[in-house]
Amino acid sequence: MGFMQLTTFSLTSLLRFIVIFGLWCRTKGVLKLPSNVSVPAVLAFGDSIVDSGNNNHIKTLIKCNFPPYGKDFQGGKPTGRFCNGKIPSDIIVEELGIKEYLPAYLDPNLKSSDLVTGVCFASGASGYDPLTPQIASVISLSSQLDMFKEYIGKLKGIVGESRTNFILANSLYLVVAGSDDIANTYFVAHARILQYDIPSYTDLMVNSASNFVKDLYNLGARRIAVLSAPPIGCVPSQRTLAGGLERGCSEKYNNAAKMFNSKLSKELDSLHSYPNSRIVYIDVYNPLFDIIQNYHKYGYKVMDRGCCGTGKLEVAVLCNPLDSTCSNASEYVFWDSYHPTEGVYRRLVNHVLEKYTSQLF
Repeated sequence: MGFMQLTTFSLTSLLRFIVIFGLWCRTKGVLKLPSNVSVPAVLAFGDSIVDSGNNNHIKTLIKCNFPPYGKDFQGGKPTGRFCNGKIPSDIIVEELGIKEYLPAYLDPNLKSSDLVTGVCFASGASGYDPLTPQIASVISLSSQLDMFKEYIGKLKGIVGESRTNFILANSLYLVVAGSDDIANTYFVAHARILQYDIPSYTDLMVNSASNFVKDLYNLGARRIAVLSAPPIGCVPSQRTLAGGLERGCSEKYNNAAKMFNSKLSKELDSLHSYPNSRIVYIDVYNPLFDIIQNYHKYGYKVMDRGCCGTGKLEVAVLCNPLDSTCSNASEYVFWDSYHPTEGVYRRLVNHVLEKYTSQLF
């Protein structure tokens, strides 16, 4: 083989390697779905766990579109995500190979292509109890549903009715709420304590959650993942407010979350009879509780304080540019006093996808 032939062969091999390596990098970490399954979009509803910036565009104090939020997102960009980096809705679209992150529906820079592959309607501090978003001046679930109806109209204008119906039926819907109802509305604000005890309040929450899922189904949704309430009594702010001098987990808060989760799971099981539906209860309480209880095992150094400020109470406007932050958020379970770090979210999403993929897809 001559020098020219050898050079041509080497260049061809190199180019082939670059192409293969590029494809490998693009598909690395992408969830493998059955060959007959298509997930064209992800649509998220609920609270701050999946709000990617809707609260930026409404009149509320519950915002985080300023540093140090977004410290590890796109080079340190605060976008209105209640985290140092990506949130679960972003990680899920990334793992499904749809796009890099899930944009907020109210983002004025939203493109038509963004709508086709999914958006987020969630609003930080919202909840199943209609009183919860009123207290915080954020977007209620009923208003999120109205936004979704508007979205459907826009989608039909972009891709037509037939393709819209396909997208609606095959997309993944995330519903994440409940922690603000329990922690803020019931226990901190005491706004429902005279009307309801915990059993009757969790009934109210479950009825609202069930009606919301039914409304989604009636609008064309079929693949609906409803996340449980987390161990809300173990987040740093609730340790500070209700955990005593030692700032332990509040059993009262956690027991309320567990009661709600038990009822929610049973209620969603009763909806399995809906034709062609995959309505799935997703347990995040136990995997997050395990990370908190055994944080050293997972490689974390701090679990009872957030990375922002003292980590004991700072969240939203209280976590701001005047606060110092920890040097390495990946060592912390929580970013602020209420929300986990991106690293913990990634662990939880990987666990959820591994456990529930066969039920959802």
